[in-house]
Amino acid sequence: MRLEDRPNSKFRRSPQVLLLKPSVLAVSGHDPTGGAGIQADIEAILSQGCHPCTLVTCLTCQDTQNILRYYPQSPAALGDQWDTLLADVPIQAVKLGLLGSVEVAALLSDKLRQLACDKVILDPVLRASGGTKLADKRLLEVICDGLLPLTTVATPNLEEARQLSGEELPHQCAQWLLDRGCQAVLITGGDEPTPLVYNTLYWHQGHKTFTWEKLPGGAHGSGCTLAASLAALLARGLKLEEAVRKAQQYTWNAIKYAFSPGQGKQIPYRFFWS
Repeated sequence: MRLEDRPNSKFRRSPQVLLLKPSVLAVSGHDPTGGAGIQADIEAILSQGCHPCTLVTCLTCQDTQNILRYYPQSPAALGDQWDTLLADVPIQAVKLGLLGSVEVAALLSDKLRQLACDKVILDPVLRASGGTKLADKRLLEVICDGLLPLTTVATPNLEEARQLSGEELPHQCAQWLLDRGCQAVLITGGDEPTPLVYNTLYWHQGHKTFTWEKLPGGAHGSGCTLAASLAALLARGLKLEEAVRKAQQYTWNAIKYAFSPGQGKQIPYRFFWS
């Protein structure tokens, strides 16, 4: 493995840096397989030299093939956890994943407004890779009206971008999301039937497309890995374009070294560098 493919090694070795690890709050669902959700976030955040704090929005009944059922967290309990945690731990970045319910999404919108964090990554998990629907019309409305205006970077795949915006072409989807208040949008194309993967970062002044070799098979939890690593890199102080590039490189390598713990999709090996 090339040295440049590894997360910055000084964040693993220097005691001085370890004392200054930025804390990243991951807010998502729990996946018992360890492939996606909170566990994916924890592994990706640790790999980028940050400390992961977590809040679980819902429990899922799933395997490596699909989500069968999910059980949203109580908004009151989640709000209590949020207040207790943030009264103690300074948070440098927030990553949002599976929300689970309209009530949880609305609560998070209120809490983020109070927090006024300038590094919020939204990974809009709307449908499981196996096809299970995870967001209804009301939840989409709360995401668009309550969370997008507070988002630094949204990281939808193309289908999610279409579902949120109602538009068809990638640049139209991105413009719609930007118009809702999002500062930047990274639309990923790993699920598209193209020989290469094209991921495009859009912001108000322009856009940049990143091209990657398409790896066979796909991986369960790749979107979580990308969004969580991006949140951690921004928390470390990297500029947006550099953080987006490094998060993609890290995710690509994690997928390259993916493994199969079950009978469904592979899981990214997020500690490939160790």
